[in-house]
Amino acid sequence: MLARVRAICLGYPQATETSAWGHPNFRAGKKTFVTFERIGGRPAIAFRLEPDQVRDLLKMRGFFPTPYGRGLWVSVQADRRLNWRLVRRLIDDSYRLVATPRLRAALDQSA
Repeated sequence: MLARVRAICLGYPQATETSAWGHPNFRAGKKTFVTFERIGGRPAIAFRLEPDQVRDLLKMRGFFPTPYGRGLWVSVQADRRLNWRLVRRLIDDSYRLVATPRLRAALDQSA
């Protein structure tokens, strides 16, 4: 699971992986856009998204508020079958939200 998340995240322009708080964090520049961590003893993927998107995802099975997210992060349990098309879209949305205009432009040029 982590290997798949890592491969997706590191495919973005200037995305990096750092370790903080005992788990991998994926950053666009200096801002984290995805984390892979254990929450409540279960593996989870956390995404930084717009508040309305967080609210909508919380209505879906497997999603829950990221404990530290202040309504700006949502997590999905990663020890279950995932809709990888949705996970990819959420990673993309998260990257675009935190990336600088220069990084977003680089992403759009590569597409």
